[in-house]
Amino acid sequence: MAALSIIIGLASPATSQGLQPDTITRPSLNFFGATGLVDMPSAQMQPDGELNITVSHFGGITRNTLSFQITPRLSGSFRYAATADWNSDGFETYYDRSFDLRYQVLEEGRYWPSVVIGLQDFVGTGIYAGEYVVASRRFGTDLTLTAGVGWGRLGSYNSFGAPVSGTRPTFDPNSTGGELSVDQWFRGEAAFFGGLEWRPTDRLGFKVEYSSDAYRPETGRGVFTRQSPWNFGVEYQVNDSLRLGGYYLYGSELGLTAQLSFNPARPPSGGLRQTAPPPIVPRPARAEAPDAWAQTWREIPGIDTTLADRLRAALEAEGQTLIAYDIRANGVEIRVENTRYLATAQAIGRTARVLHATMPLSVETFRIVLMDQGLALSTVVLRRSDLEALDVAPNAAEALRAVTGITAAAPTDPEDLVAELYPRLSWSLGPYTRTSFFDPENPVLLDLGLRLRGSYELQPGWVVEGSIAQRLAGTLDRARVSPSRLPPVRTSLPLYEGNDSPVIETLTFAHYRSLGDDIYGRVTIGYLERMFAGVSAELLWAPVDSRLALGAEINYAIQRDYDMLFGVRDYDVVTGHLSAYYRFDNGFRAQLDVGRYLAGDLGSTLTISREFGNGWRVGAFATLTDASAEEFGEGSFDKGITLSIPVSWFTGRPSQQSVGTTIRPVTRDGGARLSVPGRLHDRVRQGQIHRIDDQWARVWR
Repeated sequence: MAALSIIIGLASPATSQGLQPDTITRPSLNFFGATGLVDMPSAQMQPDGELNITVSHFGGITRNTLSFQITPRLSGSFRYAATADWNSDGFETYYDRSFDLRYQVLEEGRYWPSVVIGLQDFVGTGIYAGEYVVASRRFGTDLTLTAGVGWGRLGSYNSFGAPVSGTRPTFDPNSTGGELSVDQWFRGEAAFFGGLEWRPTDRLGFKVEYSSDAYRPETGRGVFTRQSPWNFGVEYQVNDSLRLGGYYLYGSELGLTAQLSFNPARPPSGGLRQTAPPPIVPRPARAEAPDAWAQTWREIPGIDTTLADRLRAALEAEGQTLIAYDIRANGVEIRVENTRYLATAQAIGRTARVLHATMPLSVETFRIVLMDQGLALSTVVLRRSDLEALDVAPNAAEALRAVTGITAAAPTDPEDLVAELYPRLSWSLGPYTRTSFFDPENPVLLDLGLRLRGSYELQPGWVVEGSIAQRLAGTLDRARVSPSRLPPVRTSLPLYEGNDSPVIETLTFAHYRSLGDDIYGRVTIGYLERMFAGVSAELLWAPVDSRLALGAEINYAIQRDYDMLFGVRDYDVVTGHLSAYYRFDNGFRAQLDVGRYLAGDLGSTLTISREFGNGWRVGAFATLTDASAEEFGEGSFDKGITLSIPVSWFTGRPSQQSVGTTIRPVTRDGGARLSVPGRLHDRVRQGQIHRIDDQWARVWR
């Protein structure tokens, strides 16, 4: 959740500057954190890629919602709600987790409204479960009318009957939840809802709605008194990120919301701020300076070393580490590791400029081999004359890509390695936070501490690395240790969090190798993660020009002692997966892992994610195994949301670092996968053609 903390901190107070145009036209959100009126949904959609965080409260009910516009027509939400004074069923405060999906089946046109079909709380206990079909129509730039029909919660007040035959199960607060209730979708009583939103200015908005939610579970337990179906609200857009609202709901309650909105295309820094790249000064014509073009420089004693030293220093200034080189009369091949730029294409462009500035005039062909800890990812081939001709040409990026070759890379020849580069040591010392959410007894837990990281690379691909942490303060040791019918491979996590002495988080010895023919390998041994030690081996087939990659991993894992030092416990397991990775258009990726998990259960995990050109990544995953819902416990099966945001998006300065989190509604033992540092696919894909092409617009920057 570190990423969410940083995001929330960016919601600065209002300034004298005006709002951006997309902020003015962006639809507002409702109390469920979805695009809508006050408590009811609308048929409008957020801008593509929009990430919203909503906190709302009324009548003893607090909802915290994370919503993401997955595609221009599809959005999803994850919600964590707390209902106070739930004076029955054994709860004082009732905590609930739920997911929503909405799809726009019709975009607004000149003569018709936009139409959305939505599923609310379709994976959870079902307290907020409901389905709806809703239409919205804008009139001018300031008025929007909405009308819809809802089922479930949204069909519980003043219903007109059941349009679709079939019974609908009632809400059970003691249910473990987490299963799809397909049999209840659009079943049972239905009711109409609607309302309007008026925005007289760019910042100010008013809402009125007629709600079809009777709030039977809450009113039946005395949480609040519902006296009217009418809700009223006023909202104010503080700045481009923050919108605040105040409301009068159901004839008896006052409510508040805070809506935070962010988008990969709308960085708070206004974009990257960086030094200008080295200029490309065209070489003089061969006829005008024949001596300068001569290849007699090859006869100078020690010239390769001299050029390599010059090249190495210039590359270091651009955040590129020279690993190996082979300089010839007409061409040069260098192997570089990018340590600065998130976009591989930008690293390629900067490296090409350095080669142009440092190589003798007769060197025409540049072969840039992209490396990552001994793995040769791909070879980028450029002609120097193309760089000179296209530097200031119209559509320069597209023109350069048309004459640039990207092919598979051969393993590194040890004779080409830069002298005295290895062994090399890197380390860092800094603060860390560890968080836990959604524990019914302690919904928010936090640890603060210091972490020392180190990496010692003996030779390319031979790495010793690890981290030591010292907890300074926190509450993670207060988390409950959940009972489990499966081996406690994750539910015992709180027992690892109470150490006030230094702990070894990871300590591994790993070997990475390019095996040729688009095959890569990894072997890792040591303390792999906070809870398990062991041995891990992986193979990956990933052609540089293919959307598909296939992998296989096998591990022998031993559970570590709770003090997280060198001891181990008496639980061990052989685990592993066969994996398939596929890249779709528009940054979408799918990953399917099939195999055996830490608790010995067999099954598969499907992960769908979307990655933007600037490094933003948002995804969701679900795991189904042969562990039954009863064995798994609360939540029925493992699922969650992943979020990763590049630090450069916040700061405006080039960096490869990212902040992120994995949001799991509940952590159980079923479907638990071993966490192994340095898995191959995320490394290798940085050098694949499709990934480079996604970022190619940055090649000249």
